[in-house]
Amino acid sequence: MKKSLVMMLTLLFVATSLLAACGNSSSGNSGDTAAGNNSKPAEEKKVEPFELTLRHTQLGEAKKNRFAILEDAVKATEAEVDGLTIKLDGVDSEVNRKEKLRGEMAQGNPPDIFDAFGSPDVGVYAKEGLVLDITSILEELGIKERFGTSLDPWTVDGKVYGTPIGGSIEGYFYNKEYFEQKGLKVPTTIAELEQLAEKIKADGKIPFAQASKDAWVPLMTTNNLWAYTAGSDFTYGFKKGETKWNDPKMVEALAKHQEWIQKGYYKKGELGLAYGDQRNQIINGEAIMMFDGSWANSVFLDPAQSGDMVGKIGFFLMPPFNAGDGYSIMQDSNNGYSFSAKVADDPQKLAAVKSFIKNLYSEEMQIRGLKEDGLLPAMQIPTEKMNEAVTNDLMKEIIGTLADVKYKWPAFDALVQADVNTELSKEIQKMIGGEATPQEVLDKVQAVQEKANASE
Repeated sequence: MKKSLVMMLTLLFVATSLLAACGNSSSGNSGDTAAGNNSKPAEEKKVEPFELTLRHTQLGEAKKNRFAILEDAVKATEAEVDGLTIKLDGVDSEVNRKEKLRGEMAQGNPPDIFDAFGSPDVGVYAKEGLVLDITSILEELGIKERFGTSLDPWTVDGKVYGTPIGGSIEGYFYNKEYFEQKGLKVPTTIAELEQLAEKIKADGKIPFAQASKDAWVPLMTTNNLWAYTAGSDFTYGFKKGETKWNDPKMVEALAKHQEWIQKGYYKKGELGLAYGDQRNQIINGEAIMMFDGSWANSVFLDPAQSGDMVGKIGFFLMPPFNAGDGYSIMQDSNNGYSFSAKVADDPQKLAAVKSFIKNLYSEEMQIRGLKEDGLLPAMQIPTEKMNEAVTNDLMKEIIGTLADVKYKWPAFDALVQADVNTELSKEIQKMIGGEATPQEVLDKVQAVQEKANASE
């Protein structure tokens, strides 16, 4: 019995020793294979540093909140992607869209990520193969459907080439305190709006703050006027040749705008004033009303920019010409970010773009845009969360106006070719300066429209 036990223990010891030896031998061979005769562990593969260029237009005090949101998305992306540095390149919006980006596209070398307008700009660039198709990225992240119709201006032949940063509407910001002191009421027709303008002018104030150095600013007013005189869907027909710029209903709209200029409803010298100047006119009490995009509300919530006017600004939509016709508004999701097609050739950059989209286009960031910057969400956000985010009266007024809207339409520059937009911008400034009549303006724009249509 004892002899058998001793033999079993001996065999067990031998087997254990052999297994240990095999294990040591295997470890040694593995080490020899990885590092030769060197006993040090193999070094981890280093990630090569790389850089993305991000072109943005969030410049100046009025856009500081939007820039802060962008910066946070950039920092989160750099933290997620090893070796990544994102270089921020800030450029004025008009210079970027109409000069710099067009030149870069012509050379086939746009920034990796760039501020863009979906229609018609990105559509043109996409057809030339210059913009990244991000459809699969949005689907992979599970956010494509959350954009709803906001992706329409960014979609070409079913493929998505960019993402809108937010939405907006246009209307009149006004000095509520002045209205209360003078017993004035929010107008419900164009005639009532003109009566307000006459009373304000008689009181020594400027009825409408406006700065027309950049033509898109006064064209907001013009576009809203022709949406009433010609119809909310009239602009859709220009590119198809179904409607004409020099239609009498269009002439009527520009003539109304010109009439307001001639009656002195705007500050003299408006053509020499930059966009920010019109906000200063209402902040310093020179002007009482200002037609602008809803994005401007963040300026009036910031004591550093608006001083004592914080809490004293209200908002109403441009009213129809006739009572009961229904309100018609521009509702836009045409500004955001697109990406160079060359990104697809670099796995590191492609991963970085995916991370950037994930970090910028989240529910948290959309709510921050609404709360901090007054930007309407481009993505679908639960109503209760939007209501929780909106705590100031001005933003509540802006959102509240949507209940009265009957017609919605995109801004004209999302529906016509770039050359047509350029011509209209040039001609509307001539009209403001008294160098052209509405008919002359629209005849010239129609000629460019026909040429642009024929070349497509």
